Amino acid sequence: MTRDEAHQVIDSTDHPPQPESLAEDAISHFRKSVESGEPWTLALLEAVGMWTAASEEHDGRKYSYLLQGEAFDWILLAERLCGDIDGLVPSHEKEELLFGGLLPEEVDDRSFKNLIGPSKHQAVLNFWYGVVVEEALQLAVEEEVRKRHLAKGYADREDLVEDAFTILYQETRTNLARSFLKSKGAPARRSMSLTELKEFTYWLFKRRVELWDPARVASDTRKGLERLKRLQTLVPAHRIRR
Repeated sequence: MTRDEAHQVIDSTDHPPQPESLAEDAISHFRKSVESGEPWTLALLEAVGMWTAASEEHDGRKYSYLLQGEAFDWILLAERLCGDIDGLVPSHEKEELLFGGLLPEEVDDRSFKNLIGPSKHQAVLNFWYGVVVEEALQLAVEEEVRKRHLAKGYADREDLVEDAFTILYQETRTNLARSFLKSKGAPARRSMSLTELKEFTYWLFKRRVELWDPARVASDTRKGLERLKRLQTLVPAHRIRR
């Protein structure tokens, strides 16, 4: 999905934020649908489909839903929406969604796409592969580096992550983070916010795609997917039925 296509369904500008009336429409629809007996998962996805803001400030917190105009963090939006109808969604089911990415009912990919809209659906996939799978790939390569390092009889070191990033992105994590922050016009620093870390991961994903030939990109992505399968709490965020 292109940046322009994303803008058709999510306003990517930070200012002004989504008009309060539009946000209230989505929240009101969610609340009324649940109160009328509609399954909360379907009502939630309908509300996600109505949402248009890429970011907002709510109760003193900044929410960034759309990364780089392309990758849609719908779980973060679900957290925001569920918070506004607190008590109407079973707490254990809400926790499974927000912390494990699991809806209490299976939603097949076609239904998920129809409920949130095709452009948002593509943006969700961008986030899935560009952030969730990319993080799993980084973990897999770091584990490989550590395994080879220990097999040679060397002591474990925390900075082996730098070697893993060099394999994937041809540069150390430290230097890549510095370049990323510079691209945002932000000063170099040791730590990033959670949103920045997600943006950084997506930025790295795009760098990897540009660096390597399609066969290498596909191979690395499969490695990330395989590692992800072994992480029991990280599964496709809407339980796609295959």
